[in-house]
Amino acid sequence: MSALLEMRAITKTFPGVKALDNVNLTVKEGEIHALVGENGAGKSTLMKVLSGVYPAGSYDGEIHYDGALAQFGGIADSEKRGIIIIHQELALVPLLSIAENIFLGNEQAASGIINWRETFLRTEDLLKKVGLSEAPTTLIDSIGVGKQQLVEIAKALSKDVRLLILDEPTAALSESDSQALLDLMLELKAQGVTSIIISHKLNEVRRVADTVTVIRDGGTVSTMDARTEDITEDRIVRDMVGRDMAHRYPARTRRAGDMLMQVSDWNVWHPEHQDRQMIRDVNLDVRAGEVVGIAGLMGAGRTELAMSVFGRAYGRNISGEVRMHGKPADVSTIDRAIAAGLAYVTEDRKSLGLILEETIQRNITLANLRDVSAHGVINEAEESKVAETYRGAMNIRTPSVFQKVMNLSGGNQQKVVLSKWLFAGPEVLILDEPTRGIDVGAKFEIYNIINDLSAQGKGVIMISSEMPELLGMCDRIYVMNEGALVGELTAEEASQERIMSLIVTE
Repeated sequence: MSALLEMRAITKTFPGVKALDNVNLTVKEGEIHALVGENGAGKSTLMKVLSGVYPAGSYDGEIHYDGALAQFGGIADSEKRGIIIIHQELALVPLLSIAENIFLGNEQAASGIINWRETFLRTEDLLKKVGLSEAPTTLIDSIGVGKQQLVEIAKALSKDVRLLILDEPTAALSESDSQALLDLMLELKAQGVTSIIISHKLNEVRRVADTVTVIRDGGTVSTMDARTEDITEDRIVRDMVGRDMAHRYPARTRRAGDMLMQVSDWNVWHPEHQDRQMIRDVNLDVRAGEVVGIAGLMGAGRTELAMSVFGRAYGRNISGEVRMHGKPADVSTIDRAIAAGLAYVTEDRKSLGLILEETIQRNITLANLRDVSAHGVINEAEESKVAETYRGAMNIRTPSVFQKVMNLSGGNQQKVVLSKWLFAGPEVLILDEPTRGIDVGAKFEIYNIINDLSAQGKGVIMISSEMPELLGMCDRIYVMNEGALVGELTAEEASQERIMSLIVTE
């Protein structure tokens, strides 16, 4: 099998930071090549160099593609050669149709007039290839994220893709959608398409990858061939973080204290569809020092429950009671929920948890400006002091608290979100998918933060789609299905099998 791509001694420097340092990557024609590493290791930067986002001349080293030296001045240049990148944040226009999105910028037109018949026929053919049965005229905002990913791949196929780059393609997908996408990658491989996949989900990497390259701190650490050697998750993790991780979940002493929070008879209706009840008669409690998990499949109502409790940020006709320390608590608005001792770390940190254009300093103090201001004026010296404190305590890797949050890795962004809510001084912290899209090293740091919070007597509610994470971190696990709690398990009772049996039998 000959090499389709060789990236030789790639070095990319930003002001004050060497993002890539003599990175080498060889991708053979017709294979699936996994690129793994911690957040900030340089994976996405390397792919931006390859695709022309960082054009020739802005980096050192050479790219050889299809046997010849390649110097891409932009994305259009790499796409002409069949190199297509699909970013983690999908680049689709919600209010355009599937067909319009697939051929956006590549319209099937003559003399400036679009040939819609040709557009729809080609779209139907492409949708069949990726396993979608939707009509070409279907609007993007009417289909789920999993199907949108498939539309992105159809769009790539419309450009005669030879090398498909997928950056965290399953990060926001359900288990079934993830499996469908991985199956499609294997199908495309059989058709001769070469792929590079960036993923933190090592089980998925092991399932589809022929070759795995590990990048750490901007340099190539190792390349493993799954066709000739046994590639274990432990081996990949060791190369990613530079040390053995015998225990993925840090040990802690389980010691539940007094009752902190009780939610009773909680009911929530859909904000737009009046006949649709989203949460049904939910009762749950959290004690001081306890980590309580909420398990369930996609659409079970976990996020809707969390957001409705936190200041009624979701839903209508909400009824039920929240008690803190045995006394009724007013959680009718977000400000009142914060004052009552609640905090909510959203699953969508980029859209809802952070102001990406603002600095680390400003984001950290955002939920508690009262403590860094007087008479309505922010004391910037005090704000910097607070930010520096959390930067050290949370190990936020950044040269300065004046760095814009958009320039941080996913794991460090998550630490900023956590810092923001910890500065608000909550007694109960609701964490919605707290480790989504971050690497194993950063996950371990987040787990240690959760353990520290429980040791301080805080209550933690942890929503996660990763059952091993819930089993490894939680004292108790509530199981949720179709808006209702269908079971409660202690850490000793819980297993993946028991959780799934509660979901499918209730």
